[in-house]
Amino acid sequence: MRAYQITDCSQPAHLADIPPPRPGPGEVLIGVRACGLNFADLLLAKGQYQERPALPFTLGMEPAGEVLACGEGVDLAVGARVMAFAPHGGLAEKAVVPESACTPIPETMPFSDAAAFQVAYGTAHLALGHRAGLRSGETLLVLGAAGGVGLSAVEIGKLMGARVIASARGADKLAVCEAAGADHLIDSESGDLVAEVRALGGADVVFDPVGGAQFAAALRACRPEARVLIVGFASGEVPPIPANILLVKNISVLGYYWGGYLAFRPEVLRGSLRELLGWYEAGRLSPHVSHILPLERAGEAYDLLRERKSTGKVVVTPAGG
Repeated sequence: MRAYQITDCSQPAHLADIPPPRPGPGEVLIGVRACGLNFADLLLAKGQYQERPALPFTLGMEPAGEVLACGEGVDLAVGARVMAFAPHGGLAEKAVVPESACTPIPETMPFSDAAAFQVAYGTAHLALGHRAGLRSGETLLVLGAAGGVGLSAVEIGKLMGARVIASARGADKLAVCEAAGADHLIDSESGDLVAEVRALGGADVVFDPVGGAQFAAALRACRPEARVLIVGFASGEVPPIPANILLVKNISVLGYYWGGYLAFRPEVLRGSLRELLGWYEAGRLSPHVSHILPLERAGEAYDLLRERKSTGKVVVTPAGG
């Protein structure tokens, strides 16, 4: 079968023909119809992510498709439509994942939506609700708001009753944020984030997948008792945290890794996904996928992420989604 693999972290990924995997006890084999891409994949490919699989490995954390075969002790049936979250392995025509990593999806949900759903919406929902305790009427500042998790945070924040300020690069990306429900827009290239957020009364919650200078600016724009969510470092810069500002303004900075909940509180993550799927079936969520590309164009798909040319999610379809 075809798989998009890393054999050397100093070299680009490439399309390879490898033997199809077989599910072991507690595992399922998925015929992958679509796979969502994530910024974390770029770090994984360079050996810079918090998890480092043995070489060679197949990229792709968010496969969606049909169950083709089941290992011993599995309750899912062959033919079940599922989305899965795995550290890697999804960018292939077939993928083996633990049954515990799979979530059944509605019959009406396209595989491209399923592949774009878990990490983006799951990250935003669990961060804003469980971790930061966002309340209706509060002001939410979303950095990197046109990206996969950022755009989902805009949409989830509005559903939770917040006033949402979206910061993104350029008019086109800001238009996508506005369509997702943002109340106020700030151009991260030409705007003065501190001045503009302060003019709106300051932020109660900051959702930050960017880091670097934007984190520092957002911290200065916070109201007293604000909560700042550290979601990632898309800027490539891990910012220092000035403890004196936290002290003076009674600000909380919260570390947050969505995938970590699978290990220490999986019931919280699964409860979040159930609620999100309910919102999807009720028509309250609309996954934004800016590009859908076939497996042979996976390199081009990752370039869209790397060069910040996408909005929302980029999806690859190994077997057609």
